[in-house]
Amino acid sequence: MIQKKDFSQIKRDIETCVGERIKLKANKGRSKTFEREGIIEQSYPSVFVVRLDFDCRSARRISYSYTDVLTKSVEIVLLKDNRAIEVC
Repeated sequence: MIQKKDFSQIKRDIETCVGERIKLKANKGRSKTFEREGIIEQSYPSVFVVRLDFDCRSARRISYSYTDVLTKSVEIVLLKDNRAIEVC
């Protein structure tokens, strides 16, 4: 069962990572996964926005809910100096 304190803890963790470089792994269904690097741009009450880097001229923004992180359909790894140091 999902508890409210788990949800609020995930939200606080992601809010502290705003502006940080991350590695994102998302489940797209039917055994398909999506892995990209990007930056957490903004945190809202029920979703957060990630700007993904494709090349030097284009970027794409995707939003995810905190529930996606809680249910492990989205995994976030915080990167510092191109090293994975913390899983949000």
